[in-house]
Amino acid sequence: MLQNTKNNAMLITGESGAGKTENTKKVITYLAMVATGSGKKVEKKVSLEDQIVATNPILESYGNAKTARNDNSSRFGKFIRIHFTQSGRLAGCDIVSYLLEKSRITEQQSVERSYHIFYQLLQPYGDGICDGGLKARCFVSNDIYDYIYVSQGKTTVASIDDNEELEYTEDAFNVLGFEAWEKFDCYVLTAGVMTCGGVQYIQKGRDEQAELSDTGPDT
Repeated sequence: MLQNTKNNAMLITGESGAGKTENTKKVITYLAMVATGSGKKVEKKVSLEDQIVATNPILESYGNAKTARNDNSSRFGKFIRIHFTQSGRLAGCDIVSYLLEKSRITEQQSVERSYHIFYQLLQPYGDGICDGGLKARCFVSNDIYDYIYVSQGKTTVASIDDNEELEYTEDAFNVLGFEAWEKFDCYVLTAGVMTCGGVQYIQKGRDEQAELSDTGPDT
């Protein structure tokens, strides 16, 4: 790339479970390491290389799920563009995601699971993230089966430690420079999506409209 002064592209494709996600992580990590030169960090502050690598835990939490063939399947496509200076050092990165499998949010097959982030929210590690704990901040219970949207299939995966993955997600938010309110807005919005599955509607009189069957803090 430096010799020819031309952009380079890499297409990572394959069937489900072939290793696209893992391969992509290794490529990004490799490019970040190569672009640092000696690989030694002089400054203690978070580097651009660290931030680029830290995008993976968040993308996986919000975009990956268990399928019948793969425990950590990416349910969306992504185009990652990494920018370099003329000397070959990292200058920036932008990621475009598309075709997220939105139907998985509300329905899963019996052998599958929804997106990892939903199950991370209820993990013990969240108790130390903020005052009162993450579950209290998001107004969620300890039982995943209280949320029909995310409990129609599997709720645990043997190869994935949701508690540990929440720690990675939390660290990634911090490395990327998210403000506390931005981070918790993401968590609360995620919890809100889970809760929407319990909302019940009834017909409003003779109108062709609907209204909530019950409203109040207990419902």
